[in-house]
Amino acid sequence: MDVQVRCFALLRELSADRTTISVADGARIEDAWAEMARRHPGLAPHRPFVRSARNGTYAAWDDALADGDEVAFLPPVSGGGAGATHTAITSEPIDEGAVAADLAETGHGALVSFVGRARDRSDDGREVLELEYEAYIPMAEQVLEEIAVDAAKRWDAAVGIVHRVGLVPIGDAAVVIVCAAAHRDGAYQASRYAIEAIKERLPVWKRERFADGSEWKRPGA
Repeated sequence: MDVQVRCFALLRELSADRTTISVADGARIEDAWAEMARRHPGLAPHRPFVRSARNGTYAAWDDALADGDEVAFLPPVSGGGAGATHTAITSEPIDEGAVAADLAETGHGALVSFVGRARDRSDDGREVLELEYEAYIPMAEQVLEEIAVDAAKRWDAAVGIVHRVGLVPIGDAAVVIVCAAAHRDGAYQASRYAIEAIKERLPVWKRERFADGSEWKRPGA
């Protein structure tokens, strides 16, 4: 079946304004996005921040499509000014550059990026093969947004946070925090606040996997 896809703003510049694509019967909005990302690879890193719509109404990514539907992919509407927040929980690899690009604005004299990566050693020196993150996703999404909004308000910053869940290979980013502000002090403080609040409040749990087993980390680790 055929559906029409519309993209806006940055997503349009990375792909096309209007595109007709063919998808299998029973396909969902996520499948339409996958086809667009296949045709235009520059779209893929922006997935955590994109909202979808079907026939003029916001829709879930797993909503089924029908022949002739119009699907729209919408970037964040808040802009990159001070106070803007972009947050997401994702099972896909995180593109730090895409998080920063979604916050970019000429009034930002400072941009601080924090990347928490999966490391190959535990605190007691054992070799870690990979990490696994489990989350209570509906609550985690809400708490992550609350943390970002709080940091943005306190330091007049734009804040982007993406946390990965599921299996995370060694060396991959588990969390990316980007804070942009007029001056470096605000950006630094917002970033530090965000990571400490995540460790304290976010309902996400980390398991380290070893050659001889696995172990859940204590809170805050």
